[in-house]
Amino acid sequence: MTRINLLPWREARRKEQQRQFFSMTAGAALAMGAIVLYIHVYIGGLIDHQNQRNNFLEREIAKVEKKIAEIKDLKSEKEKLLARMNIIQELQTRRPEIVHLFDELARSIPSGLYLTEARQEGRTITLKGVAQSNARVSSFMRNLDRSAWFTKPRLEVIEADDENQVRTSRFVLTVQQASQIVTSAEEGEAS
Repeated sequence: MTRINLLPWREARRKEQQRQFFSMTAGAALAMGAIVLYIHVYIGGLIDHQNQRNNFLEREIAKVEKKIAEIKDLKSEKEKLLARMNIIQELQTRRPEIVHLFDELARSIPSGLYLTEARQEGRTITLKGVAQSNARVSSFMRNLDRSAWFTKPRLEVIEADDENQVRTSRFVLTVQQASQIVTSAEEGEAS
């Protein structure tokens, strides 16, 4: 009987299988390392791209916020200009009022009464003057009350004065100016 020793062949086969196993393991490890590296680089690229987009958005947001601040400043400036325009327009419409006011005041003064001072604060007019009698002051107040330019005449002070044997009355009177905003259409009809 012949004896064949199969151990070296099995041993060689086992070594070959181990070598193949380690080669495959090393290849798989290298492939896995390459995949992990690729994923790392790819995700890093995505992160860099997103960071660039975020930076771009932040710059654009800063530009937009600056423009919004400019718009708010412009709106504030616009409101100021509109307020000025309204004041100017109101002054333009009220400009003829003072002429009518003095004209009506002169027409309302009865003979024997004269004014020493006239002062206006807002719509209130304070009139100081001297009259020959209290009846002249009453007549003046009635004339002011009938006028379309004055309302609510109110006598504040009246004092008798006997200077140089002539009896006079000093008075202080307040009256409200009636609003008489006349439009150009009404002025055209009146002419």
